[in-house]
Amino acid sequence: MPTKIVATINSTGRQAASFIRAASAVGWHVKAQIRSQDGLVAEELADLPNVEFIEGDLAGPERGRLLAGLFANVRIAFINTTHWGDEVAIGKACADAAKKAGVVHYIYSSMPDHSTFGNGWRALPMWATKFAIENYVRQIGIPATFVYTGIYNNNFTSLPYPLFQMELQDDGSFEWQAPFHPEDPLPWLDAEHDVGPALLQIFKMGPNHWKGQRVTLAFERLTPLQCCARFSRGLGRPVRYIHAPIDIKVTIPSGYREQLDILQEVLGEKRAPYFPSLEYPREGRSIWEGYRGIEEYAREVFPIEEYANGLRWMEEPPSVGGGDVLSEQGGDGADSEVGGSVQFMGSSRPITPSGINTPVRFSGAYAPRSHPEGLNDDFFVGSM
Repeated sequence: MPTKIVATINSTGRQAASFIRAASAVGWHVKAQIRSQDGLVAEELADLPNVEFIEGDLAGPERGRLLAGLFANVRIAFINTTHWGDEVAIGKACADAAKKAGVVHYIYSSMPDHSTFGNGWRALPMWATKFAIENYVRQIGIPATFVYTGIYNNNFTSLPYPLFQMELQDDGSFEWQAPFHPEDPLPWLDAEHDVGPALLQIFKMGPNHWKGQRVTLAFERLTPLQCCARFSRGLGRPVRYIHAPIDIKVTIPSGYREQLDILQEVLGEKRAPYFPSLEYPREGRSIWEGYRGIEEYAREVFPIEEYANGLRWMEEPPSVGGGDVLSEQGGDGADSEVGGSVQFMGSSRPITPSGINTPVRFSGAYAPRSHPEGLNDDFFVGSM
């Protein structure tokens, strides 16, 4: 039986790279568009069996030729557009080329447009472009499924990136400052670990099962307090949530600053749901049961990714004491835990200390090497 041939774009990104690893592992042939073969992730993917690179920039004049070659002899495709270039134009061109090539199952990674819900919410610009592409894919009639990915566990870093900095304190504890209300649930996903297997299963179930549907890839429904509690348990260190405006400490592109400003207003001040009208985490778990939760991520992967970024805090025990473990409160029934509540320092500094005093140990768990996008001036993290 001939192997399946699948096309991807932006193939060194977290979503596409995760899928390529899974597809290669089961013997599928992957035609992977990349802008350049330079970088650690491209080197890693090049070493995998069954991976063929289509090198070139979809934002440039060679787009038509690249897409024709990418979709030749392809019947299934996973497309995750990014903010480089005219994202809507690239998204439409990909859909047109896939339809012309006869693709029979087209999975597009989309996001919601909050302005369409009639509640006075503004559209987050980097999400609205994806929603516009989704609508175009629907209009041209290609058999498609639309995946909506939650917040990446992998967004967290102690480096000074805005919104998801897990800032190391002098006593060895961590603080996460964000505008999300402490008790509002958020969708969580380990992009490196879980996107690939989930997409593989969606493809296996086929276009007739998923045609036209939105599938939420989020495997935990946790408030910021619950997230910090689990992160604390994983690290064996106190993790405090600070409900406060986004702290921007580094230079960021103007487009990303606008995204953060509107996110702070819509999801923070107006407390709009992250995914209005979409169900999670049961849907994602029904597709892929082996997901990696935030506690496991904090214990097994976060220290390794930090080490790869040149940080060495994990080699030193924290000076702060453990104290009693405080349990989580609230959130979805699939994730909530019984009893207790999280203490607050003042009105905006919920504290979730850990009672685990054992040091963090490297377990040999796989953690991908740092992504080359992190070296670019226009880098921003994750799905946010």
